[in-house]
Amino acid sequence: MSQFLPEFLQGYIPNAIQLIYLVATGFFIVGIKRLGSPATARSGNQLAATGMLIGIVVTMFDREIVSFEFIIAGIIIGALLGAIAAKKVQMTAMPEMVAVFNGFGGGASALVAWGEFARVEPALIPADGLVTTGLSILIGSITFTGSFIAFGKLKGFISGGRIALPGQNIINLVLTIGALGLVGWFTVDPEFQAVFWTLFGLALLIGVLTVLPIGGADMPVVISLLNSYSGIAASMAGFVLDNNLLIISGALVGAAGLILTNIMCQAMNRTLPAVLFGAFGGGDETAAADTGDKSVQKTFADDVAIQCSYAKKVVIVPGYGLAVAQAQHALKEVANLLEQKGVEVKYGIHPVAGRMPGHMNVLLAEADVPYDQLYDMEQINPEFKSTDVVLIIGANDVVNPAAKTSPGSPIYGMPILNVDEAKRTIVFKRSMNPGYAGIENDLFYSDKNQMFFGDAKKSLQELAGAIKELD
Repeated sequence: MSQFLPEFLQGYIPNAIQLIYLVATGFFIVGIKRLGSPATARSGNQLAATGMLIGIVVTMFDREIVSFEFIIAGIIIGALLGAIAAKKVQMTAMPEMVAVFNGFGGGASALVAWGEFARVEPALIPADGLVTTGLSILIGSITFTGSFIAFGKLKGFISGGRIALPGQNIINLVLTIGALGLVGWFTVDPEFQAVFWTLFGLALLIGVLTVLPIGGADMPVVISLLNSYSGIAASMAGFVLDNNLLIISGALVGAAGLILTNIMCQAMNRTLPAVLFGAFGGGDETAAADTGDKSVQKTFADDVAIQCSYAKKVVIVPGYGLAVAQAQHALKEVANLLEQKGVEVKYGIHPVAGRMPGHMNVLLAEADVPYDQLYDMEQINPEFKSTDVVLIIGANDVVNPAAKTSPGSPIYGMPILNVDEAKRTIVFKRSMNPGYAGIENDLFYSDKNQMFFGDAKKSLQELAGAIKELD
């Protein structure tokens, strides 16, 4: 596009492009910063998108473009697909969509590296360019197939349990070392095409074999890690193209993903190696817990309505069951009715509630829950002792006292919401089936707990009706 500008301006283009890249980077940084709060997340997303638009437009001046028609067609098709997805995809399917985004991001980086390698004579590519090309192919391909395996586990057409071959960790380690060796071989002898295609195929296989053995309980961590991979792959592609904006934006995504992965691991009291190579949570939501001679107290809408209406403080703890039932609007109606009666209502959000980081925050925002009512685990835990009633909607492992009291439990040491310290807990649940960790919840059998069985949306609607009848 630069050839269409006056000749005296063309000499200023390279420096102007880098300056505008710096401005776009500023948009990315501020956008990511604002994503840290539900109150500013929307504007943060818009700022980051604006930065990306600036980057795309400016890049057209950065090098000779062979065909603007394909670029414009890609922008139009991508924008249409994005708009349709944003409108049609339900909030319950948001984790699956994020997994798909990660996969497409990694795949795009691998394709960019492949395209640049095919465009340039291999002998003319410097060694550092070959290294970054190989790494972009490796990381991008692993991200592509790994993300779609994660998508399948979240969607349910691939078992959420651990699907592993005997000696799976050793196999994965050997394949990864082999892939890194192929990157080195490719750098030394880029004209040997068989090495390139073997690396491509092996990387795709590693992505499959790495994610398949990971249990469903660890999917929030896996999604965060794959998000980081997609950023690193994009950064490698930036080195391949010698594009500073792509290098920086990829590095930002990679770093943010790693930080988030670390936060998720801490929230689950897990190490990253334990997630990738250990066993935790089969994701079998239909397995029955061994309840023995224990018994639970059942409750119904009328009783819950009385307890909540005459309480001073009610804390709501949402979980993935809320998302599955699409009950966020019914929950908001219950909260509004309680507030009209002078009850203080707050929401306690565990870092790994749902199937991806921030899932519950977004779900509640869709129902117009005020941001100042959302409290992180560290903020809400000190308040449970002064809470009259805790309504637990579809959450399980994140409120299980076994994490504090049972050293032999798989979740022992995992930070949880201390709902057991409240005067009364009421669990909204379809059945007594365990959560992703595959263990029974001691809270269900507590003398201070009651079980409200049924679909969360229907139960909340019944509760709303019962509260209205008390007027």
